[in-house]
Amino acid sequence: MDTTVEACLRELELPEVSLIPIDEVETEALLGVKSQRTAGEYCWTLTPFAPEFVMTRDPSVERVTYIDADLYFFDDPRILLGELEASGRHVLITEHAYAPEYDKRAKSGIYCVQFMPFRNTPEAREVMRWWQDRCIEWCFARYEDGKHGDQMYLDDWTTRFSGKVYVLQQKERTLAPWNAAHFLDRENARVPVFFHFHSFRVVSDRKMRWHWGYRVGVNADRYYQRYFSEMCDALATTQARWELLPALKDVETIRQRIAKIYYLLIGTAKYCNYSLPRNPNSRTPST
Repeated sequence: MDTTVEACLRELELPEVSLIPIDEVETEALLGVKSQRTAGEYCWTLTPFAPEFVMTRDPSVERVTYIDADLYFFDDPRILLGELEASGRHVLITEHAYAPEYDKRAKSGIYCVQFMPFRNTPEAREVMRWWQDRCIEWCFARYEDGKHGDQMYLDDWTTRFSGKVYVLQQKERTLAPWNAAHFLDRENARVPVFFHFHSFRVVSDRKMRWHWGYRVGVNADRYYQRYFSEMCDALATTQARWELLPALKDVETIRQRIAKIYYLLIGTAKYCNYSLPRNPNSRTPST
């Protein structure tokens, strides 16, 4: 999505990563709406195009799975992919599976754009291209007329694309802050295949925000601790090599500051401190 990330990943030469620079795949339609959207909204606009970018580069692939950048896998994703294969359908979607106290389906949708496998079939491409057209028409970070970003378009897929779209049944294995306590605090709770670390953020060179606006429960702590540890390692790498810190400012408006205090007081937000060694020999990534 930006040249700095692309340059860093190229220098790391990760054998399992193949990079697709955004400027190589942007279409006229995408470029036509790019200036009308924020960076985040443009990321959402691109989501339905991402699987096709991969299929176009390598037509031999059998399936492409879109995953959100803040997902972390604690078990084999084939546990979930197996459901799609057994169904004989072409696209898999996952519910938010909100805990009752956090149900936001009316404004955020039934399904979550987080883990979406598309088989390389005409049926899956039909779904993708319908979704692409809708996101070109409208994709903004607000609720409006039954739409919200790229996400609420999924709400009618089981009827619009009957026989082509499958809804994952193992909801208890796709966790997020809005359902972690609901599933993990049960007897015989299972290890999630993935945890969606929604609202986790590096807010400064000394602090990370773990979650925001949800009580995740004590049983989620070990998953957050693992993710926090991995994030510290990743930040140490970027700082040691390039002295880069991918931080986002925590709060900006008075309303957000009040919300932060409120969430901290009622225990629905958590921040953790960390420290990284400074490296005097760091350098700027080549471009």
